[in-house]
Amino acid sequence: MVLGLLGALGAAVCYGVASVLQALAARRTDTVEGLDPRLMLRLAKSWQYVLGLGLDGFAFLLSIAALRTLPLFAVQSIVASFLAITAVLGAIVLKMPLRRLDKIGVAVVILGLVLVGMSAAEDVAVAVPRAVSWGVLISAVVLAAAAFPLARLSGAAGAATLGAVAGLGFGVVAVAARILPSPMTVSGLLTHPATYGLLVGGAVALLTYSTALQRGSVTLATAPLVVLETVAPAAVGLLLLGDAPRPGWGWVAAFGFVLAVAGALSLARHGEVTVSETSMTARASNA
Repeated sequence: MVLGLLGALGAAVCYGVASVLQALAARRTDTVEGLDPRLMLRLAKSWQYVLGLGLDGFAFLLSIAALRTLPLFAVQSIVASFLAITAVLGAIVLKMPLRRLDKIGVAVVILGLVLVGMSAAEDVAVAVPRAVSWGVLISAVVLAAAAFPLARLSGAAGAATLGAVAGLGFGVVAVAARILPSPMTVSGLLTHPATYGLLVGGAVALLTYSTALQRGSVTLATAPLVVLETVAPAAVGLLLLGDAPRPGWGWVAAFGFVLAVAGALSLARHGEVTVSETSMTARASNA
């Protein structure tokens, strides 16, 4: 279980660094109309985005390892703390000083994570009905179909809506990773519906979040993402997958979960990368 906690914390660190890099890259790339998969090809020309994507991949592997020993509510609340990492990095790297309220937000996140870690029980393997695996795949496909018309929204509404879609996409990825067959074999993965749900959900999440970063502030894109990628998988884990805190620690887990998410949301502003900051970075890199 200790390794699971370390894996989740490592994933949060990687996601925090990646979010800064990807926000810089998205703001320096020509905006797109609707949901255009070619955006990913243009972003691939940016070393910041490629590095951020690599960190996302490593974070994903760490989160899978964490999900093998910890319940979803614990892993997702810890991963949501990546905004605290972003806030600290923003203060150091992007010269975005932490206000008093931001420092309080970081402290709240840390307190929430401590409570969640203390209340988390080691994950117990349960038999997951095949219907749940198919439900994950169907949910991913429905989300992909809904993303295209929703991507027609522009401005703040588009940023918030696509951020929410991305959050659900990452939530699908988390649930899919939780129910992948164990031990993982090539044949087992290729015949498991959750594998394809993970791939579709991940693709939708990456594309919609990158597009959302171009539509409005990182705050608008990231706040709904954090809420939905944390709350939705946690609910699925508790209702369908047998997740539970330590006996008698339910209220501690709930309180820590709320603190971690609320603190992370209060720090969403520190994902903000303005056009002027991006231009300064571009000039510095060309100097």
